[in-house]
Amino acid sequence: MKTFTIKNFGCRASQADGAAIAGQLTDCGLAPTPEGPADLVVLNSCTVTAAADQDLEKAVRRARRENPETRILVTGCYAQRDPEHLAGLGGVTWVVGNSHKDRIGEILALPLPDASYHAQIHLSDIFERREFFSAPIEESGEDRARPNLKIQDGCNNRCSFCIIPSVRGASRSAEADWVLHQVRGLSERYAEIVLTGVNLGRWGREHGGGRQLVQLLRRLLDETPVRRLRLSSIEPMDWTDELIELVATSSRIARHVHAPLQSGSDAVLRRMFRKYRPRHYRDRMMRAYQLMPDAAFGADVMTGFPGETEAEFQESADFIASLPFTYLHVFTYSERPGTRAAAVPDSVPWDVRKDRTRRLRELSEQKAQAFRRRLLGKTLSVVTLGGRRAVSSNFVTVDLGAPMDAQQIRPATVLGMDSTGMMTVLPPILAS
Repeated sequence: MKTFTIKNFGCRASQADGAAIAGQLTDCGLAPTPEGPADLVVLNSCTVTAAADQDLEKAVRRARRENPETRILVTGCYAQRDPEHLAGLGGVTWVVGNSHKDRIGEILALPLPDASYHAQIHLSDIFERREFFSAPIEESGEDRARPNLKIQDGCNNRCSFCIIPSVRGASRSAEADWVLHQVRGLSERYAEIVLTGVNLGRWGREHGGGRQLVQLLRRLLDETPVRRLRLSSIEPMDWTDELIELVATSSRIARHVHAPLQSGSDAVLRRMFRKYRPRHYRDRMMRAYQLMPDAAFGADVMTGFPGETEAEFQESADFIASLPFTYLHVFTYSERPGTRAAAVPDSVPWDVRKDRTRRLRELSEQKAQAFRRRLLGKTLSVVTLGGRRAVSSNFVTVDLGAPMDAQQIRPATVLGMDSTGMMTVLPPILAS
């Protein structure tokens, strides 16, 4: 084998794993080939929904159809959850669980299995894994000018709907010195770095000694030249007063608060085994809003959880409407084998789930439009992405009106909004 290509499915954590796998393969002497046939195709899977599983299986069939001679390696969360099923798919040579992602280079050095036989499976108990595995994502579609750095993996929560802990294992964190080294290097080329994790707010907690994310952020601000940090999703109760105040007062941290909600119904949250109630969530969001009224506020929300009545859905929708969200990620509940919720017989019909998803997405769009209208005439701090595009500290994508080089942080005054919701701004070179 001389060439490889990697297709990543799912979240930023998976993409970060894919970047680390690419590094392993390059070290083994293989050359990446993003286009055209490759000797090795790596499919880095997600399994958070049934649709994610189906996407992976389609990718296997497509890779085999486009190049029957290619070797296919399936890794990631689906590989950890159901390796035997994936090994039985035609054309798969290796199935490598999350437990063995850091050994792919060694696995490829082993004798090749006969393609006519069952694929090789490399897997062990994910909860025995203590090592941290990641690499910065420096090429990621529209975010190619804003790299993602995964600094935490795994989750110790046991939400009744979620498969992730069983396929990613217990919470584990990158060492602080490694994070500082990565941020220093990335800061030489990028104006903004996004910190990510499966449960980012738990960074450092497993080591004891009271280490917390806010302490790491202070070190990054004090000891690196990073111009802007952005935090990805953080659980509601990890948005401590200290963390909120740091985000609100530092000009080098994006004004952006994303906290998974899942439901605004107290009864549904209890069935989900979430660790907060709506009143707790409201307290955290309103505390942040008081200090940052123009910040971006986002949430993950689920519809159609088992037993969700129309009254509970409406309670959730009303709760969402009452908070200053600027966008929502709305997901339709999908049964995951092995989770507690999957065994609950009181399932919500699919047409009802989809209708509720539609209604919440319409609410999300209304809130997004209202937020953008409120920004008219205001001056935002933006990171230029190259060409005419930029993203503001409060997570609004803008049209600069004129091309600009990437990796600049400039003030830009909002002039208007087009029919798609895209903000138009006075070019930063003029606004400054």
